[in-house]
Amino acid sequence: MANLTRRGAAAALLGAWPCAAARAQPGAAASWPNGPVRIVVPFAPGGSTDAVARLVSPGLQQRLGVPIVVENRSGAAGSIGTGVVAKAPPDGQTWLITFDSHAVMPALLPSLPFDLTRDLDPVMLIGGAPYALACKPDKPYRSLADVVAAAKARPDRVSFGSTGNGTIGHLTMILLQERAGIRMPHLPYRSGGLAVNDAVAGHVDMMIGSAALLMPQIAAGTLRPLVQFGPERLPALREVATAEESGFPGLQAEAWWGVFAPHGTPAPIVARMNAALREALSEERARRQMTETQQARLVLSDPEALRRFLDQQIATWSRVVREHRIAAD
Repeated sequence: MANLTRRGAAAALLGAWPCAAARAQPGAAASWPNGPVRIVVPFAPGGSTDAVARLVSPGLQQRLGVPIVVENRSGAAGSIGTGVVAKAPPDGQTWLITFDSHAVMPALLPSLPFDLTRDLDPVMLIGGAPYALACKPDKPYRSLADVVAAAKARPDRVSFGSTGNGTIGHLTMILLQERAGIRMPHLPYRSGGLAVNDAVAGHVDMMIGSAALLMPQIAAGTLRPLVQFGPERLPALREVATAEESGFPGLQAEAWWGVFAPHGTPAPIVARMNAALREALSEERARRQMTETQQARLVLSDPEALRRFLDQQIATWSRVVREHRIAAD
């Protein structure tokens, strides 16, 4: 029913397209780009979204023939930077590269001054990297089954850390507890680095984070991976079962990166940007960094595939936020 409602809402919004498109100057598609192109990252420098934006920028600059400026506009769970793009002119000069928290924003921050589906147009789903659960090697857990058994034996005693309230990692663990019939205390951290440090030190029983965040510690042997939440096993974690293989069908969670434009950006401009992104991310250096450093499964989708994916993500995670009354940090 939620999907039907969202599809109906999306169809109703199509009537607003001519008004939004009219804001773009006539002939904009033919002359684009006509100056520096701005890519807004709604998070601080140093995170994975910033890294992806800066990775793709040289390839875009080469193909579009204009400077590419990456602008970090962090704050309010990504809503500040996202709002900048949602309210920008739809002329192809401003774009958004964002992260999986994009899909949680409407439920977590219900007073947003913009609408994700009305004010932003999809451009490309770049790819995704699975979330994983890991612990210090001297902890008594070696699999998801061990975690569930321990949590059943000691309700409210086996703890996990995440990168914050309402993050996909936190919501994934809520779904796991719901499905397994267990209760686990949650310790939200302000950054992935802080959460990883406490997991390595053993101050929290386990930590959920993207595979990219956890992989350096896993490779160093200071964290032991217990389960991964992707649709299939990562090459770097071939010995680690997925949640589905561990008895939880449909329990998937991936960090993902997507590109959006202000609503009404002319379709030819969106198509050209999509093609430039695909070519830039298909270069060997960029592809290797995405698959090895970010542990990403590259998708490089068309706009419509990103629209469908976002609808599904919003429906899944909004339900968890509402039913469990999750509030932003």
